[in-house]
Amino acid sequence: MRDLVFPGGTAVLTGAASGIGAALAHGLARRGADLVLLDRDADGLAATVAAIRAAYPDRQVQTHLVDLADADATDRVAAEIHRAHPRIRLLINNAGVALGGRFDQVTLDEFLWVIEINFRAVVRLTHALLPALKAEPGAHLVNVSSLFGLIAPAGQAAYSASKFAVRGFTEALRHELVDDGIGVTSVHPGGIRTRIAASARVGSGVALDEYEAGRKQFEKLLTIDPATAAEVILRGAQRRRGRVLIGWSAKLPDLLARVAPAGYGRVLALGMRQRPARPAETPAAPPAETPASQPAEESAAPPAETPAAVPVPSPRVGEEAAPEPGRRA
Repeated sequence: MRDLVFPGGTAVLTGAASGIGAALAHGLARRGADLVLLDRDADGLAATVAAIRAAYPDRQVQTHLVDLADADATDRVAAEIHRAHPRIRLLINNAGVALGGRFDQVTLDEFLWVIEINFRAVVRLTHALLPALKAEPGAHLVNVSSLFGLIAPAGQAAYSASKFAVRGFTEALRHELVDDGIGVTSVHPGGIRTRIAASARVGSGVALDEYEAGRKQFEKLLTIDPATAAEVILRGAQRRRGRVLIGWSAKLPDLLARVAPAGYGRVLALGMRQRPARPAETPAAPPAETPASQPAEESAAPPAETPAAVPVPSPRVGEEAAPEPGRRA
């Protein structure tokens, strides 16, 4: 399959208001793509669009405000996009939310809220826009999973369930769409400096003081800039990589899970010296070009010092920032 060609194509991107999503929007505009940007954060989305139009006045940029937790609203927006853009070169399902707490500390509504945004919205948008991707020669699909789509630590039952689902869905589509000439990439970020720790919803049964102490500790470990992560993702899409791992904070736990699929949780807990039950991210260095010996995935260069035990990173979200506890997304 030939490399993805960005100039002259339309790219649809969810979670574009900040973090990796905003960086992806800028990276796509710089590569010559026209943009259709989705988010629920009106102010953040407006800021992203203003910056892109100032830097790239020739780019076409359209926006849609939508809460991906609202299935009907998501379906309506997807239909609008398809009508306006019957041919789409690239779809990036980037938006996501996080929920801290063990399964017995969260309500069923809180759990399903994560599933609705992180997985079902990905399915809805992909299903609605797949005809437009098939109509565009050389199209590509990117679904952002997570490190927690590779490992599933304690305290992340909802998030891991959603991101493992994204991973499985994406891998199946990769096999199904190869004959249509559509590339498919699953992305697994590690420790990215987004607002995940600050904006994650806290399960109703989680003690807030305990969660806050953990949040402050883990927030210090976020080291990979969103712009760096976005470049790794876009390079991976351009090269039609099936899987993109961002940072050794994703690559090492992935290796650990392969070596000890039933026992890696004990190693992760030992690395943190406590039970890993909160969103967090681990340090990682900026990404480098993937060596020729590793064609299947993109990764970041290793840090100068690799810890003996791998701490648990937290999920990375796109721009669907989580609402405050008790508030519906």
